[in-house]
Formats: sequence, structure tokens, C-alpha cells
Amino acid sequence: MAKSYYETLGVAKSASDDEIKTAFRNLAKKYHPDLNQGDEQAAKMFKDVNEAYETLGDPDKKKAYDRTQAGPSMGGFSGGGPRGAGGPGSFFDDFVNMFHDGAGGQGPQPSGGDISLNVTLTFEEAAYGVQKDVTLSRQESCSACNGTGAKGGTQYAKCTPCGGTGKVRMAQETPFGRVVSMRTCPNCSGSGKLIKDPCPTCGGRALLKRNVKLRVSFPAAIEHGQIMTIPGEGERSKTGAKNGNLILIINVMPHKQFKRKGLDLLVECHITFTQALLGDKIMVPMLKKEKVAFPLPENTQAGTIFKLKGQGIENPKKGISGDLLVTIEVEMPKNLTKEQKNKIIDLQKMIDPSQYKKAGHFAHSAKKK
Repeated sequence: MAKSYYETLGVAKSASDDEIKTAFRNLAKKYHPDLNQGDEQAAKMFKDVNEAYETLGDPDKKKAYDRTQAGPSMGGFSGGGPRGAGGPGSFFDDFVNMFHDGAGGQGPQPSGGDISLNVTLTFEEAAYGVQKDVTLSRQESCSACNGTGAKGGTQYAKCTPCGGTGKVRMAQETPFGRVVSMRTCPNCSGSGKLIKDPCPTCGGRALLKRNVKLRVSFPAAIEHGQIMTIPGEGERSKTGAKNGNLILIINVMPHKQFKRKGLDLLVECHITFTQALLGDKIMVPMLKKEKVAFPLPENTQAGTIFKLKGQGIENPKKGISGDLLVTIEVEMPKNLTKEQKNKIIDLQKMIDPSQYKKAGHFAHSAKKK
């Protein structure tokens, strides 16, 4: 039985958008062609996973798909998946496909293959979005024959089995009786024509490998490891069927100062022990703009995290922003002079142990033992 898109991603029908996205990312990484070179099964799974997410990752497409899954049965066959009750090659599929071909259209043509590329973005580009040129190598329609595969685009001979119609009559015995239908001619793939003189440029293949440059918009808040699917920008099909997709795997370069946790930005600020004791106005680095002044309170402990609300990464699509989380690191002075040490000793004598919250309690507990 053909898998549903939910089964392909390994999620329940009630799964949330985030659960679907997480399942897709994990499976796409697992079956990515770069990690499974020469593995045809992994390549098929990679394509199936992307096809499933292309539907379930889009709210409108997901609703339409769910309606087809919950639709009424036909002639005693329940709709167990996108192709009906049976798996590929089942009687039910054949029965439906006969009427599909007989409706005037050609049968489903093989689509172009998907192309996957790794794209590297800087930390800032990923945070705030960017437009970049992406270069890929893909099969393009041969301009010499206009993608026909025939010399001059016109050197054809009429297909004999179908008489140039692109269709042949087919009779099949079914539980409903003898059914006669028109099906796509297998000899000419439904074109009604056969190449008489192949195009010398492409050798009759109708396609040529070329380097293509595309301008791609990467949205703000895109994350490392995220996968973008650009429909129709993969391999072309010489049959004029649906083009494959371009799949971009995002690699985000690390930043010297900042780290990311979702939409939040994390940064460390190093201060002196006197600033920690007495408080001060310190300058906090920002990712997109100049440093901002921050009033550091006195007696700030090392490891304290201050939150600057709304100063993280903005996601315009969702209309939300993260925060800037500032972790305080207290640095102690090195290479103290004798005079400095004596003054610190004098200061220490003036400080009552009770003024230390944790150290004082620790010292008091140690004396009891």
C-alpha cells in the first residue's frame, strides 16, 4: 500500500507545523545525496521526503491533501493514500488511470530530478535575510532544436502505432465488465511523432547540461541546517512535464562574538572586578547597530545574564523578535604589585564575612566541621 505523506515523514496526522518541520529536517539530512552517494534507495527517500513536505509544509496544500485522505470511498476502494487504495501497479490504479488518459490528456510524464546544493551564509545574512546568486549545473532545453531533440526542431516522422494521435486504444477486463479506453502511446510517449533526424547539438536528447545562475531570496531568521525548496528550479524534463525542485541546504558561518538560540542572540561581556563590585555603565555590542550603553548594577555576580528585550533577531513573517541575552564574565587583574596586594588585604580586613552571601555561608559551615 502506498504510503501517505504523514507516513513518509513519520508523523501523526495531528502533528503540529513544528513537528512536521523537525521530522522533515531530520529525514532530509539522513537521506541527503551528499551523505549517501550511489545509494539509489536513499535518493528515492530524499525525493519522497521533499515531496511530502512540499505539501504538508504548506497550510493550504495540507488542507487540500487532508480532504482527499478523508474523502468517500469509490466502488468499495478506500482512499488510503495519494494514489488510492492499491500500491503502484494495482488494479485500482490501472482502472483510474484508464479514465484519466481517456479524458483527453496524456498520461503522467516523468518529472525532472531534484538538485541539491549546499549554500553558505554569514551569520548576519542568516539573521537579517539576503539575496544571493546561486550557481548550479542542470539539464536545460536545447536551443538548437527548441527542446524537441529533432534537427531544426521539425525533422519528425509520424508514429505508426498511434497514427500520429499519441494515443492507442486499450481493452481491459474488469469486475465492472470490459472497459475500452484511450491510453498514451508507449512508442512515442504521447507525442504522436518520432524523431527522424536527431539534433546534432544534443544528439536527440533535447537537453544539454548548462551552468545556470539564479537569484535567491533567503528569508530573515533562517537557521543552520535548514532546507529551502525552490519548486521548478531543478532538472528540466524533455517531455515538458513538471520540472524538478532545487533543494538548498543552509550552512551558517559562526560569528566572532555572537551565538544564536532560535531568535535570541547570545553575547558575553567581560568586565573588571571593580565594575562588578561598584556598578558601571558598560557598552554592550549589538549585531546590526552600534554598541548601546547598559547600566550595570553594583554587586553583579559572574555568570549573571541580563535580557535586552526585543534586541535579538526579528522574524518578519511571524511578526516576532528575539531578545539579546548578555552574560557577564568578571575578570580578575593579573601581576599585582606588592602595594596593590597590601591594599587589597587591608580592604578585605574591613569587609565583614556576612557581606558575602555564599562565601560567608561556606566559611561558616566549614568551621563547624
